[in-house]
Amino acid sequence: MEVNDELLIKFLLKETSEDENTIVNDWLLENPENVAQFAQLEKIWNASKQLAAKSEVNEEQAWLKFKAKADALPAAQTIVKPLKRNNLWLRIAAVLVVAIASWSLYTVLMPAKYIEVVSTNEVLNKTLPDGSALTINKNTQISYAKNFKTNRNIRLKEGDVFFDVAHDKQHPFVIDVDNVDVEVVGTSFNIKHRKENTEIVVETGIVKVKLGDQEIRLIKGEKLLISPATKQLIKEQNTDQLYNYYRTKLFIANNTPLQKLVATLNEAYGSHIVVDDKVKETFTGPLELGNLDQNLSIICQVLELKLTRNQKEILLSYP
Repeated sequence: MEVNDELLIKFLLKETSEDENTIVNDWLLENPENVAQFAQLEKIWNASKQLAAKSEVNEEQAWLKFKAKADALPAAQTIVKPLKRNNLWLRIAAVLVVAIASWSLYTVLMPAKYIEVVSTNEVLNKTLPDGSALTINKNTQISYAKNFKTNRNIRLKEGDVFFDVAHDKQHPFVIDVDNVDVEVVGTSFNIKHRKENTEIVVETGIVKVKLGDQEIRLIKGEKLLISPATKQLIKEQNTDQLYNYYRTKLFIANNTPLQKLVATLNEAYGSHIVVDDKVKETFTGPLELGNLDQNLSIICQVLELKLTRNQKEILLSYP
């Protein structure tokens, strides 16, 4: 009996008789070239089994379905002529094709796993696997893809994060903020996200923001305000550095409305400061992220305001 591929495949499938086993073993002993040929065939077969092990698809059923469909085709539609060899090679091909296709589909459709990072009472500094550096403010919750080097996706649920993104043109850095996509390649910017609105301030580079069919590009010094309720994107020049207080430990105001400065102080200190409706002052200058009473004293002195305390709040008003 001639030792050919069909017989060797039967041997690998353990479908040979005792006589055929003897023939194959004798053939292997004849010369090293036969051993090398068999080893190559065995390597291909083992690879197909490993791929199949990752798939829940029954390759035998897949082969039978394929064969049934092929047999059902009319003669005029049959393009491939019947092969003289038996179907063992086709069975191996079916195993490989089905296993590879199933594994590829699995990797595409399965959602990426995310690692969650939560800061509660302190500011966190986090370096991601791609080298990007994050400064995460208190009371912030984010998550990033486990395979982050190739899937640079981040979800910001709530809070403030300053992003210093590592440059990688092949893998854009994408942040999902309540259906708003923020995409960059290599840049630095801050995102402040609350239920009522989102603010993005760009320090370096270019940031692309998408909301539905709207798309806006931001450059250094620009700010974007996003309202989830109205779906509005409002771009303007950024004039102060209040967003950066948790990084720089400074409240830097520049002709900033007092109401805005006070809102930032309340956020930073967990206080409840209220500005009287009659007060329409603005403030310019730095305040250290230190003692709240000292900062309030400076504000009142500069703007000539009166400070009144009660159990519920601190009121700033005209004397």
